[in-house]
Amino acid sequence: MKKLYPNAAAALEGVLFDGMTICAGGFGLCGIPERLIDAIRDAGTKDLTIASNNAGIDGEGLGKLLRTRQVKKMISSYVGENKEFERQYLSGELEVEFCPQGTLAERCRAGGAGIPGFYTKTGVGTLVAEGKPVMAFDGQDYILERGIRADLSIIKGWKADEAGNLIFRKTARNFNQPMATAGKVCVAEVEEIVPVGSLDPDQVHLAGIYVNRLILGAPYDKKIEFVTTRERESA
Repeated sequence: MKKLYPNAAAALEGVLFDGMTICAGGFGLCGIPERLIDAIRDAGTKDLTIASNNAGIDGEGLGKLLRTRQVKKMISSYVGENKEFERQYLSGELEVEFCPQGTLAERCRAGGAGIPGFYTKTGVGTLVAEGKPVMAFDGQDYILERGIRADLSIIKGWKADEAGNLIFRKTARNFNQPMATAGKVCVAEVEEIVPVGSLDPDQVHLAGIYVNRLILGAPYDKKIEFVTTRERESA
Protein backbone atom coordinates (compact mmCIF):
# COMPACT_ATOMS: atom_id res chain seq x y z
CA MET A 1 0.00 0.00 0.00
CA LYS A 2 1.36 3.40 -0.98
CA LYS A 3 1.48 5.59 2.11
CA LEU A 4 3.39 8.65 0.90
CA TYR A 5 1.36 11.70 -0.14
CA PRO A 6 2.66 14.96 -1.60
CA ASN A 7 1.04 17.26 0.98
CA ALA A 8 -1.43 17.41 3.86
CA ALA A 9 -4.45 18.24 1.70
CA ALA A 10 -3.84 15.19 -0.47
CA ALA A 11 -3.31 12.96 2.56
CA LEU A 12 -6.67 14.01 4.03
CA GLU A 13 -8.61 13.74 0.78
CA GLY A 14 -11.66 11.50 1.18
CA VAL A 15 -11.17 11.24 4.95
CA LEU A 16 -12.72 14.45 6.29
CA PHE A 17 -16.44 14.92 6.89
CA ASP A 18 -18.58 17.21 9.04
CA GLY A 19 -19.31 15.91 12.53
CA MET A 20 -16.33 13.58 12.67
CA THR A 21 -14.17 12.76 15.70
CA ILE A 22 -10.43 13.42 15.54
CA CYS A 23 -7.64 12.34 17.89
CA ALA A 24 -4.84 14.91 17.67
CA GLY A 25 -1.35 14.30 19.02
CA GLY A 26 0.84 16.89 20.65
CA PHE A 27 1.13 18.83 23.87
CA GLY A 28 0.67 22.58 23.62
CA LEU A 29 2.88 23.46 20.67
CA CYS A 30 5.20 20.46 21.11
CA GLY A 31 4.78 17.61 18.67
CA ILE A 32 1.62 18.94 17.03
CA PRO A 33 0.67 18.02 13.42
CA GLU A 34 0.83 21.59 12.11
CA ARG A 35 0.45 20.86 8.40
CA LEU A 36 -2.54 18.56 8.95
CA ILE A 37 -4.26 21.10 11.23
CA ASP A 38 -3.81 23.76 8.55
CA ALA A 39 -5.29 21.42 5.93
CA ILE A 40 -8.35 20.72 8.08
CA ARG A 41 -8.81 24.46 8.56
CA ASP A 42 -8.53 25.07 4.82
CA ALA A 43 -10.98 22.25 4.06
CA GLY A 44 -13.60 23.94 6.25
CA THR A 45 -14.69 20.69 7.90
CA LYS A 46 -16.99 21.63 10.78
CA ASP A 47 -18.79 20.32 13.88
CA LEU A 48 -15.63 18.50 14.90
CA THR A 49 -15.13 16.59 18.13
CA ILE A 50 -11.42 16.66 18.94
CA ALA A 51 -9.67 14.60 21.59
CA SER A 52 -6.39 16.30 22.46
CA ASN A 53 -4.53 17.17 25.64
CA ASN A 54 -5.27 20.84 24.90
CA ALA A 55 -6.15 23.19 22.08
CA GLY A 56 -2.80 24.92 21.72
CA ILE A 57 -2.79 28.67 22.15
CA ASP A 58 -4.71 31.48 20.46
CA GLY A 59 -4.08 31.26 16.73
CA GLU A 60 -1.63 28.35 16.91
CA GLY A 61 -2.11 24.60 16.91
CA LEU A 62 -5.71 23.53 17.34
CA GLY A 63 -6.40 27.13 18.30
CA LYS A 64 -6.61 27.76 14.55
CA LEU A 65 -9.68 25.52 14.31
CA LEU A 66 -11.27 27.21 17.30
CA ARG A 67 -10.78 30.58 15.67
CA THR A 68 -12.62 29.44 12.54
CA ARG A 69 -15.45 27.89 14.63
CA GLN A 70 -14.89 24.42 13.21
CA VAL A 71 -14.80 22.66 16.61
CA LYS A 72 -18.02 21.61 18.33
CA LYS A 73 -16.51 19.69 21.24
CA MET A 74 -13.11 19.30 22.89
CA ILE A 75 -12.11 16.29 25.01
CA SER A 76 -9.13 17.72 26.90
CA SER A 77 -7.23 17.71 30.16
CA TYR A 78 -5.71 21.20 30.04
CA VAL A 79 -7.43 24.25 28.61
CA GLY A 80 -5.35 27.13 29.91
CA GLU A 81 -3.41 29.67 27.83
CA ASN A 82 -6.16 29.89 25.21
CA LYS A 83 -8.49 32.85 25.63
CA GLU A 84 -10.63 31.92 22.62
CA PHE A 85 -11.18 28.47 24.10
CA GLU A 86 -12.25 30.12 27.36
CA ARG A 87 -14.54 32.59 25.61
CA GLN A 88 -16.30 29.93 23.53
CA TYR A 89 -16.73 27.62 26.51
CA LEU A 90 -18.13 30.28 28.83
CA SER A 91 -20.48 31.57 26.15
CA GLY A 92 -21.83 28.08 25.43
CA GLU A 93 -20.42 27.92 21.91
CA LEU A 94 -18.06 25.04 22.69
CA GLU A 95 -18.79 21.80 24.49
CA VAL A 96 -15.95 20.62 26.71
CA GLU A 97 -15.37 17.22 28.29
CA PHE A 98 -12.67 17.59 30.91
CA CYS A 99 -10.57 14.48 31.40
CA PRO A 100 -7.55 13.94 33.68
CA GLN A 101 -4.37 13.82 31.64
CA GLY A 102 -3.38 10.23 32.38
CA THR A 103 -6.95 9.07 31.94
CA LEU A 104 -7.15 10.74 28.53
CA ALA A 105 -3.97 9.01 27.38
CA GLU A 106 -5.26 5.67 28.62
CA ARG A 107 -8.69 6.18 27.03
CA CYS A 108 -7.01 6.63 23.65
CA ARG A 109 -4.61 3.73 24.22
CA ALA A 110 -7.52 1.53 25.28
CA GLY A 111 -9.55 2.52 22.24
CA GLY A 112 -6.66 1.60 19.99
CA ALA A 113 -6.27 -1.76 21.75
CA GLY A 114 -9.93 -2.64 21.34
CA ILE A 115 -10.73 -2.13 25.02
CA PRO A 116 -14.15 -0.45 25.35
CA GLY A 117 -13.68 0.71 28.95
CA PHE A 118 -11.63 0.45 32.12
CA TYR A 119 -11.92 1.34 35.79
CA THR A 120 -9.72 3.95 37.48
CA LYS A 121 -9.56 5.69 40.86
CA THR A 122 -8.68 8.99 39.23
CA GLY A 123 -11.58 11.41 39.62
CA VAL A 124 -13.52 9.40 42.22
CA GLY A 125 -15.55 11.78 44.37
CA THR A 126 -15.10 14.72 41.99
CA LEU A 127 -17.06 16.27 39.11
CA VAL A 128 -15.14 13.94 36.78
CA ALA A 129 -17.12 11.00 38.21
CA GLU A 130 -20.57 12.48 37.62
CA GLY A 131 -22.81 10.14 35.63
CA LYS A 132 -20.20 7.37 35.42
CA PRO A 133 -20.69 3.85 36.80
CA VAL A 134 -18.82 3.12 40.03
CA MET A 135 -17.55 -0.28 41.12
CA ALA A 136 -15.70 -1.31 44.25
CA PHE A 137 -12.52 -3.37 44.03
CA ASP A 138 -10.84 -4.51 47.25
CA GLY A 139 -12.89 -1.98 49.19
CA GLN A 140 -11.98 0.97 46.95
CA ASP A 141 -14.28 2.79 44.52
CA TYR A 142 -13.34 3.07 40.87
CA ILE A 143 -15.13 4.86 38.02
CA LEU A 144 -15.66 3.48 34.54
CA GLU A 145 -13.98 5.40 31.72
CA ARG A 146 -14.74 4.63 28.09
CA GLY A 147 -12.05 4.04 25.52
CA ILE A 148 -11.90 6.61 22.72
CA ARG A 149 -12.21 5.62 19.08
CA ALA A 150 -11.91 8.32 16.43
CA ASP A 151 -12.64 8.57 12.73
CA LEU A 152 -9.19 10.07 12.20
CA SER A 153 -5.89 10.38 14.05
CA ILE A 154 -3.46 13.16 13.12
CA ILE A 155 0.03 12.92 14.58
CA LYS A 156 3.50 14.43 14.28
CA GLY A 157 6.71 12.39 14.20
CA TRP A 158 10.38 13.07 13.80
CA LYS A 159 11.53 10.43 11.33
CA ALA A 160 9.74 7.71 9.38
CA ASP A 161 10.53 5.24 6.67
CA GLU A 162 8.42 4.84 3.55
CA ALA A 163 6.43 2.03 5.19
CA GLY A 164 5.31 4.37 7.98
CA ASN A 165 7.49 3.00 10.77
CA LEU A 166 7.98 6.07 12.91
CA ILE A 167 10.24 7.58 15.56
CA PHE A 168 9.25 10.43 17.85
CA ARG A 169 11.82 12.86 19.18
CA LYS A 170 12.08 13.26 22.95
CA THR A 171 9.05 14.91 24.57
CA ALA A 172 7.27 15.22 21.22
CA ARG A 173 6.35 11.57 21.78
CA ASN A 174 3.79 12.74 24.41
CA PHE A 175 0.24 12.00 23.19
CA ASN A 176 1.18 11.11 19.62
CA GLN A 177 1.66 7.39 20.20
CA PRO A 178 -1.67 6.59 21.91
CA MET A 179 -3.57 8.94 19.60
CA ALA A 180 -2.15 7.18 16.53
CA THR A 181 -3.74 3.84 17.37
CA ALA A 182 -7.14 5.25 18.38
CA GLY A 183 -8.24 6.34 14.90
CA LYS A 184 -9.78 4.31 12.09
CA VAL A 185 -7.37 6.17 9.82
CA CYS A 186 -4.03 7.57 10.99
CA VAL A 187 -2.28 10.32 9.04
CA ALA A 188 1.22 11.27 10.16
CA GLU A 189 3.47 14.17 9.27
CA VAL A 190 7.19 13.92 9.92
CA GLU A 191 10.36 15.94 9.60
CA GLU A 192 12.28 13.35 7.61
CA ILE A 193 11.41 10.28 5.50
CA VAL A 194 14.06 7.62 4.86
CA PRO A 195 14.07 4.40 2.80
CA VAL A 196 12.70 1.19 4.29
CA GLY A 197 15.44 -0.60 6.22
CA SER A 198 17.17 2.61 7.32
CA LEU A 199 15.67 2.62 10.81
CA ASP A 200 16.89 0.41 13.63
CA PRO A 201 13.82 -1.71 14.48
CA ASP A 202 14.64 -1.40 18.19
CA GLN A 203 14.28 2.39 17.92
CA VAL A 204 10.86 2.42 16.23
CA HIS A 205 8.18 3.86 18.52
CA LEU A 206 5.17 3.32 16.26
CA ALA A 207 4.92 0.41 13.82
CA GLY A 208 3.99 1.28 10.27
CA ILE A 209 0.89 -0.90 10.41
CA TYR A 210 -0.78 1.88 12.40
CA VAL A 211 0.07 4.61 9.87
CA ASN A 212 -2.19 4.76 6.82
CA ARG A 213 -0.91 7.94 5.21
CA LEU A 214 2.31 9.88 5.54
CA ILE A 215 3.62 13.29 4.51
CA LEU A 216 6.86 15.21 4.82
CA GLY A 217 5.99 18.35 6.76
CA ALA A 218 9.41 19.99 7.07
CA PRO A 219 10.67 22.65 7.32
CA TYR A 220 9.10 23.83 10.59
CA ASP A 221 9.43 27.06 12.54
CA LYS A 222 9.91 26.43 16.23
CA LYS A 223 7.15 28.26 18.09
CA ILE A 224 7.43 29.13 21.77
CA GLU A 225 4.37 29.42 23.99
CA PHE A 226 5.95 31.90 26.39
CA VAL A 227 9.06 33.99 25.91
CA THR A 228 10.45 34.86 29.33
CA THR A 229 13.40 37.20 29.60
CA ARG A 230 15.05 39.22 32.31
CA GLU A 231 16.40 42.71 32.19
CA ARG A 232 20.04 43.04 31.29
CA GLU A 233 22.15 43.60 34.37
CA SER A 234 23.99 46.90 34.42
CA ALA A 235 27.74 46.71 34.16
